[in-house]
Amino acid sequence: MLLRMTKPAATALALTLGLSLAGCANQPTNRSLESTKQPVVERSNFSLDVDANAGGLAISEQRRLNEWFAAMDLGYGDRVSIDDPLASTATKQAVADIAARYGLLVSDGAPVTNGLVNPGRARIVVTRTSATVPGCPDWGDRASFNFNNATNDGFGCAINGNLAAMVADPEHLIHGATGTGETVIMTSNKAIASYRQAAPTGQGGLKDVSSASSAGGN
Repeated sequence: MLLRMTKPAATALALTLGLSLAGCANQPTNRSLESTKQPVVERSNFSLDVDANAGGLAISEQRRLNEWFAAMDLGYGDRVSIDDPLASTATKQAVADIAARYGLLVSDGAPVTNGLVNPGRARIVVTRTSATVPGCPDWGDRASFNFNNATNDGFGCAINGNLAAMVADPEHLIHGATGTGETVIMTSNKAIASYRQAAPTGQGGLKDVSSASSAGGN
């Protein structure tokens, strides 16, 4: 028996199939517990050119540099470096003294910046990093079916977004903080020496305890 479908019914069936396939195409595909929303660290360089010579920075230039640091809200996580063609020790020391007021040290090596630094001038570079999680929050799949048993597209936005917002130095998301290790070694050696020098607990013998004296004392 041959069944014939009217034109309106065929059109409705085609639209239904099209909507069903479109819904399947938008389903999440990440079936692991590793979030696809990861923090992205961006680095920006800010520079200020100052007059410098072999004798360091003049008082007026030191004041201008300090005001620039204050306007930049310089703080932990920022990196200060100097691009000085003369490589003047006095200039580096003057910049280091001002950076120390903000709790920072001058880093060795300066990033590449636009323009040439002529002798007699020095370029102070502040490198600042920021961390964000692109695409968050993501509620695009909140109304779709999940036939792949996959994690939602917004999975990880909360924890990674908070981590990017709270980390003091975003560079630590790329590589952990490094130190000299001197404090750790000093502390561990002190604990080990104290343990080795301690007298054994049984060296003094056992104490005599009398049940009679104990009862009389009560």
